[in-house]
Amino acid sequence: MEMSVGEVAKRAGVAVSALHFYEQKGLITSWRNQGNQRRYHSSVLRRVAVIKAAQQVGLTLEEISDAMSHLPLNQAPNKQQWEEMATSWHDLLEQRIERLQSLQSNLSGCIGCGCLSLENCSLRNPDDVLGEKDTGSVLLP
Repeated sequence: MEMSVGEVAKRAGVAVSALHFYEQKGLITSWRNQGNQRRYHSSVLRRVAVIKAAQQVGLTLEEISDAMSHLPLNQAPNKQQWEEMATSWHDLLEQRIERLQSLQSNLSGCIGCGCLSLENCSLRNPDDVLGEKDTGSVLLP
């Protein structure tokens, strides 16, 4: 089924500009009709749904693009392909959750710090080995 950019945007719940952006990034594809208007296959709706779901869990468009790069552009991911993408994202999301939990745990140390001296800031300068010897920021070559 052939759809216009407006139809896809309405059904997918995204702005037309988002579709253009996704297309520019290589996440979706369209073709031009004789009137030079963009046309999409209906399978693009599932691809957009995957993109939106991935963005909702905090994945970047680059990460989404990497995961979708092995899929044919003119097809929606099937169940197996979706499961493969979800599995590949699982470890990435686990790492982010761990970093956020660490950040959350270290927030209490920021009370009174103000990050003005940068003497000992586990948020701005985590795992700072040089900070054990020196104070303030240190630029490395």
